[in-house]
Amino acid sequence: MENTAKKPIQPNPILLQSKELYEYILETTVYPREPEPLKELRAASASHPTAFFGTAPDAGQLMAILLKLVNAKRTIEVGVFTGYSLLLTALTIPDDGKIIAMDINRKSYEIGLPIIQKAGVEHKIDFIESQALPALDKLLENQENEGSFDFAFVDADKGNYLNYHERLMKLVKVGGIIVYDNTLWGGTVAWPEESVPVAKRNIRQSSIEFNKSLVADPRIESSLAPLGDGLTICRRIY
Repeated sequence: MENTAKKPIQPNPILLQSKELYEYILETTVYPREPEPLKELRAASASHPTAFFGTAPDAGQLMAILLKLVNAKRTIEVGVFTGYSLLLTALTIPDDGKIIAMDINRKSYEIGLPIIQKAGVEHKIDFIESQALPALDKLLENQENEGSFDFAFVDADKGNYLNYHERLMKLVKVGGIIVYDNTLWGGTVAWPEESVPVAKRNIRQSSIEFNKSLVADPRIESSLAPLGDGLTICRRIY
């Protein structure tokens, strides 16, 4: 009889091939400055079968600096999972700031919600349980939203990154920042296709095409950093 059991999703390989060096970075420069609510949320998410979906703490540390550099007040988050990057953003932006957060799975979000509430920042979050494209299109129906957001973070289905980018380029203001997670897809973007597990090939190809499109996009400045699973930072210049 054929085994039809669903195989568990496997995490991507660590980009920094020396695990010891990566742990050194976390232990010496990331964890000591990580706010306690974020430590608590990481611990609460650790037993989730896809805990690796969460934003890498080193990537989160850089995001917090970027949020402060642009004095972000209005932000968008596409893909929430248990809410590590969402909580990080909520802790960073001003008390009267607002995050429009969207995810198809409220159940995962609710893992982190008690910690978000305890941190006193839930009032900054407008969580939308929805696929991201219709939610972004809904925002664009109101012309006042165009160019009104300071920052956006995307960690969702990689095949739609180009679609998200086009919408976010209308929503984020000139001088604002858009950050995309997982743009190196475990380093497989640089592997020969035959070396890539079959289950990862489609997203690998989508990631390659997305990375090429950003380089050719004259509306942005961009940098691809080997943090987490690849973090691409875009600044809208017009």
